[in-house]
Amino acid sequence: MMTYQIDPIGIIRSPYSEKFAVPRQPNLVSAGQGELYLLAPYNDPISVKGLEQFSHLWLLFLFHHIAPEKWGLTVRPPRLGGNKTMGVFATRSPFRPNHIGLSVVELKDIIVENKQVILKLGSLDLVDGTPIIDIKPYLPYCDSHSEAHAGYAQSIPEKKLAVAFSQKAQLVLELQKQNYPQLTELITQVISQDPRPAYKQKNLNEQTYGLTLYHFNIRWRIITQYALVEDIYVGSK
Repeated sequence: MMTYQIDPIGIIRSPYSEKFAVPRQPNLVSAGQGELYLLAPYNDPISVKGLEQFSHLWLLFLFHHIAPEKWGLTVRPPRLGGNKTMGVFATRSPFRPNHIGLSVVELKDIIVENKQVILKLGSLDLVDGTPIIDIKPYLPYCDSHSEAHAGYAQSIPEKKLAVAFSQKAQLVLELQKQNYPQLTELITQVISQDPRPAYKQKNLNEQTYGLTLYHFNIRWRIITQYALVEDIYVGSK
């Protein structure tokens, strides 16, 4: 069998410091935006000449937080509650033979700053530090099919949890408002999708969970069908 070497062309910067907080698709958390920093020798304005004409991009990336041996012929999609198995190629699971992912993202701007090419991106579903292996323009005339069927994932997932903030958490958010104006919206959108594994979502007992966005450690608790953000700890950048 032939093998191939793939080298990253860029690195993603996003609010998602860990896998747990990442939305399952890029358009589910509008406040979760990011940037793509190109690497040498692709870090040259010539490589993106003309890209500003396109509003959206395909990003091919590596699931770099998944160990190479972690893959299987079948997986349990979260959309099916984690109860049913599907063939790996009938899912978007990260536990794939080659651990390659594909996302459509909005291109908001292209910045050249201190000889660094930066693509400003809209909502995305990528962990901070994700290696990008290719960029392709999104072409509506051939990439969008309104008549397409998507099996068990035809519709957008409904938000599962209402989110509230304690007075203590609100105080932290107010102090961070100038530097992170979308932090409240980001936390709300991420938790409302219920990032817990499917088998834990059935548990409505009061339990405390944690997730990290940027350098903020967020502690939240499930109370029946809503989530209370109890505290937000500011870590090192």
